[in-house]
Amino acid sequence: MNPLIEQLLVVQDRDQRIKAHQAQDKAVPTERAAMESKRASVKAAFEALREKAKHNEVERRKLEVEAGVKRDSIARYRTQQMQTRKNEEFQALLHEIQGAETEIRAIEDRELDLMEEAEKLGAEVKAGEADMKQANESIARQLKDLDEKAANLTKRLAELVAERGTLAGAVDPDTLSLYERILRSKGDVAIVPLEHEICQGCHMKAPGTTVSLVRAQEELIQCPNCGRVLYRVI
Repeated sequence: MNPLIEQLLVVQDRDQRIKAHQAQDKAVPTERAAMESKRASVKAAFEALREKAKHNEVERRKLEVEAGVKRDSIARYRTQQMQTRKNEEFQALLHEIQGAETEIRAIEDRELDLMEEAEKLGAEVKAGEADMKQANESIARQLKDLDEKAANLTKRLAELVAERGTLAGAVDPDTLSLYERILRSKGDVAIVPLEHEICQGCHMKAPGTTVSLVRAQEELIQCPNCGRVLYRVI
């Protein structure tokens, strides 16, 4: 293989590794944001459940107060019944008492429903708190691992860039310039094999003259279709 091709393939290998590490490094903030979002979602779900339980308690207390007011009213109506001598007033007060008693029974029924719901919510809140704790611990571990991953990526990326600089420095400037120009243009690879007379960059068949020159390996030959530098696969 042409020595220049060998040098460029090593440089290209480092460029591809650098690109891969940069992509992973770029993805770290997105991964972190996803974990933070999950933690916030778990917390929001638990807070919503706890708020529901609080609302249940507030409603039960409100009903207790309302029932107490009704009972006070009944006591007052009965006192007034004892004091009145008019049958119409007595019957009117009796009607008020019966109405208040009916309302109290409805309140008590609602209180029973809320008590059952409160018992269920209490169990759900307890389970939700345990789930949230477990989720937070898991996410904390994942974030720690992600931080370590980011640190390793940064370190390895710096090493690869340094390696690339050393390797590229050993390549003929004009040759390196050609390689880098092709790489910028294509965005993936600049040096590709020619297999069965097919350029592995654009997957187009190379002309016979190009195939012969690549087989000779005496100089750098570019694919006439895509411009990438071709090399022969032994």
